[in-house]
Formats: sequence, structure tokens, C-alpha cells
Amino acid sequence: MVTIPTDAPRTPTSTTASAPAGTEAPPSRSERDRVTIFGPDFPFSYDDWLAHPGGIGSVPESAHGTEVAVVGGGIAGLVAAYELMRLGLKPVIYEASRLGGRLRSEPFDLERPEIVAELGGMRFPISSAAFFHYVDLLGLDSKPFPNPLTPAADSTVVDLGGETFYAEALEDLPPLFAEVAAAWDGALETGMNLSGLQQAIRDRNATRLKEIWNAIVPVWDDRSFYEFVASAPEFQRLSYRHREVFGQVGFGTGGWDSDFANSMLEILRVVVTECDSNQELIVGGVEQLPRGLWHRPVDDAAHWPAGTSLASLHGGEPRGAVAALRRTEDGRIAVTEAGERAAAGPDAPGEPTGVTRTYDAVLATCQTWLLSTEIDCDESLFSQDLWMALDRTRYMQSSKTFVQVDRPFWKDIDPETGRRRLSMTLTDRLTRGTYLFDNGPDKPGVICLSYAWMSDALKMLPHTPERRAELALGALEKIYPDVDIRSHIIGDPIAISWEADPYFLGAFKGALPGHYRYNVRMYSHFVQRELPAAERGIFLAGDDVSFTPAWAEGAVQTALNAVWGIMDHFGGASHPDNPGPGDVYDELGPMELPE
Repeated sequence: MVTIPTDAPRTPTSTTASAPAGTEAPPSRSERDRVTIFGPDFPFSYDDWLAHPGGIGSVPESAHGTEVAVVGGGIAGLVAAYELMRLGLKPVIYEASRLGGRLRSEPFDLERPEIVAELGGMRFPISSAAFFHYVDLLGLDSKPFPNPLTPAADSTVVDLGGETFYAEALEDLPPLFAEVAAAWDGALETGMNLSGLQQAIRDRNATRLKEIWNAIVPVWDDRSFYEFVASAPEFQRLSYRHREVFGQVGFGTGGWDSDFANSMLEILRVVVTECDSNQELIVGGVEQLPRGLWHRPVDDAAHWPAGTSLASLHGGEPRGAVAALRRTEDGRIAVTEAGERAAAGPDAPGEPTGVTRTYDAVLATCQTWLLSTEIDCDESLFSQDLWMALDRTRYMQSSKTFVQVDRPFWKDIDPETGRRRLSMTLTDRLTRGTYLFDNGPDKPGVICLSYAWMSDALKMLPHTPERRAELALGALEKIYPDVDIRSHIIGDPIAISWEADPYFLGAFKGALPGHYRYNVRMYSHFVQRELPAAERGIFLAGDDVSFTPAWAEGAVQTALNAVWGIMDHFGGASHPDNPGPGDVYDELGPMELPE
């Protein structure tokens, strides 16, 4: 039995949504002593590194203007490209479909482009300090996301086993729900020292954080989320029904049962870093963030004149999909395009399709399976141990269906019940989660009819958006028999299944028990000084390489890791007063379990 180090006295810390909604104001993003995604595996202050007045570092003048290939134009690719441009390098972005990746905001009507369906990432915890660095850089607005039992949702309906409960706060629900919430909070505290971990994060105390976390890793790497719940004394004292309700409804962002098979370490990271609480949405759509970085002119870049942007370096369009990655005889890496690309680069108008260009460094931000499926990747670029990790990554399915409605009619009060006509809804029916987005009283509203994962998402996979909407509306009519949702719908539904897209093959990684070693192999790859020469020069980034898959912060942090690695690859260095992630990796890096 391994003892998890604890603090004394220890004060239980509740997850946000298990506290009654509206009892206290959520923390501000500007508060310095708050929980952030500071580790726990690699407790490095990315926000401080980015904010340092001396900058993150530099490369030698001889490297200025040197091209670096960036495969993938999602948030990881664009953050990396933006920072590489500031260092004086020339990023060359390859994008198979559309800039933004899984930060995809789809307008219902081009006349109102700010009213969107958020098909990928849509809720961003304020603990995402590096992500919000770029939100603030672009001056984007955010507001609280309408999660269950939060003030932003106004009201929540929980529909389970044919019973429907209306609530504006946790205490409005039957006692069973409060018992589930208390069991979850208690299990996290007694079993994982949640308050100790979070206090170390608030203090930015990397030594203390690693002391606690490194004792947890070997105990829970091989064990699932469900095993933690089922074996916790706090849940064992309760009935199976309590565990079932926890899986169906959960607390924070909703039900947890889709994650029951995942590693408990992955779930614990989410809770410890408050990814599941105090979330915000980006007003007007989060796709503004990657596209804003694409268009933003810089005036503080090395080498490049003021006003240079990623868009201007590319002649307005990224290069196309990548077909192959090969090591050349001179040690460089050849990138070959596939099919028709969006537009030729400014320096090569009219180039034929399938053109090959060579680079001293390549950053792959695509989902890792694509290196085996869509891209003919030279196996010698990575070690066999790393290939094992890349190919064993498991992606979770995700389905969303949205409709636009004439107005936020759900705010109407039913005169007979005194309740809102429609609420944020959690259910065991086909829809699972239904979210309501108010764009203002004089603008159309948006309903995410259904947000489902894994097997629930697969139920939607064969169907058209119209059929998905019909199925979702049929389920909601059983919960709200007196509400005519259909009469408010404007236009056609919008739906997505990320697993059906050949350039994604799933929504995000879901690490299984025993995957910790794989994660370390992928995450640590940016520190390349000890690698064989044949494996240097190609870097990885993206949320699936991070320890926090499904969260944009993981994509941003791994992108910044790769920027440091590329800077080091070209003989550059961090600012002497501002060490970067690679400079402190030996000290702060993830613990390694025996192979």
C-alpha cells in the first residue's frame, strides 16, 4: 500500500458544480493564486514564460528566415507557427481541410456569422492560462458556459429512468444527488489528497506538487476511473444506484460514464486542474482564435518587418494536405503534398500537386493516427517505442447536433409551474446533454440538441444531420411534452461526428489504464539532445500528445514545448532570465515508470 502524501490540516475541497449554484462567484481569470493547468505531470508555468518581458528566447541570425514545416493548422499548429514567426523563422503550414482544426465554429447564416455551432471545443476552463494568453492577445470576449447547475444555465433538468427533476441549484434535486456529489468529493479528498494537490498548484510549488503526484502515478496508472469510484469507501457505503447516477449525470460538465474505462490518472488531472469547472465560451465562436493568430500582424518579431503575419508569409492560404514525410540523404526532412492544394505559396505560383519541399525541422500537430493512415511516414523518423505509443493512442468518439432557433424562448416562464420552459438537460436518453446558448434577446438562439460520446455518439454516426435532429427532438419531447421546440427552429441542423472525418478519426484521446508510459514517450519527445541524429528534427504537438487530451490548453502547452525544441534544434536558447520548458525538463519532467 502506497501512502499519498497529505497536508495537515486538510480541508475538503468541493468541485464547483457540486456546490449549490450561485452561492459564490466563480474565480476570475486574473487572480494569481487560483488553480491553473500547472502540471501536475510537468509543473511548468507556461503563462509566466509567455509573459516575460525578455521574451521566450531567440535563434541565431544565421537561422533567420529558415523554413519550418508545420503539419496541421489547428490551435497547436497556429500557436507554434505564430511563436516561430516571432523568433524569426518562417513557418510553412500544411492543412488538409480548414484552419482551426477542432476549434471549429460553424455559422448557421452568413449574414450573422457570430451565431455559430461549436462543433469541436466549446467550453474552456479558466484554469487554461496559456490558452487565455492568446484569447487576451487577440482581445476576444468570453462568458460563462451554461453548464448544469451553474448560474449561466439558469436552470437544469435531470431526466433519469423516466423521472424528471427541475433544479436551479443542487439542493433543488432529491437527496440522492447531493449524496453522490458528497461521495465524489470525499473520495477525491481521502483517496487522492485533492486539496493538497490544488494548494501546491495555487502556490506554484512544483516540488510539493511532484511529491504528491508522483506517489499517485504508480498506484493508479493501471487502474480505471470506474475502479476508483467502485472501490472508494465513500461510494461503497452507498448503493449501486448512486454510482449509476454519477455515471449518467456526474458533476461539473455532466455525465462521466463515457470515461469509466479510462485511466483514473487522466480523470484526476481534469479534476485537480479544474478543467471540469469554471468554464467559459468564446463569444462569437472559438474559431476566431486560430484564425486571429493566422491574420495577426506582429511588430516585435526578429527578422520580419512590422506588419508581417502568418497569412502574409503564406500568400493568404496554407499549403495542402501532407502525403509523405521522408528523411533525405542530407539529413533534412522531405514533406510531400497530396492532391490539389488550396493555393500555391507566394514564391511558387503554379506549382504542380504532389510537390515535395525539404526542411531542417518539421512539427506534426495532426492527430497521431494520421502518421500511420493519411501520411506515408518514414518509420525511421521515430523510435519503435514511440511508434508504439503513437499507434496505441485511443481516440474517443463524439457527436453533436445543433439547431438555430428564432429566439431564446427557453427563458419564457410557464405560468402554471413558474419554471422556465426549457432547461439545460442531462438525461440517459439518446441526447445525453442538451445545451442552450443565448445570443441576446434580439438575436436567434442556438440549441445543442445532443452532445454525446463513445457508444452514444456511435448511435448517431450513420445518420444525416436531419435524422439526428429528428431523433434528438423525439427524445426531448418525452421530457418536455408541452414544449413545441420544432416551431422555433430556423433553417437546417448542423451536426458532426469527428470519428467519421479521415483527418481526425476521433474527437480526442482517452488514455486507458497502463498508458502513462506511452504518454511520457510522446510528451517528452521535444527534448531531443539525447536522441539519435536520425530521429531529430521532427517534433510533435497537440492535445493528444499532452497529458490533458480534449482540452485546448494541452494543445497550446505542447505547441510551446515544440517551439522550445525547434529553437534548441537551430542552436537558439531561452532568454537567460526566462528558462523554457526544455531547460527545466530534467528537474520538473514527468516521473518515469520502469519498462
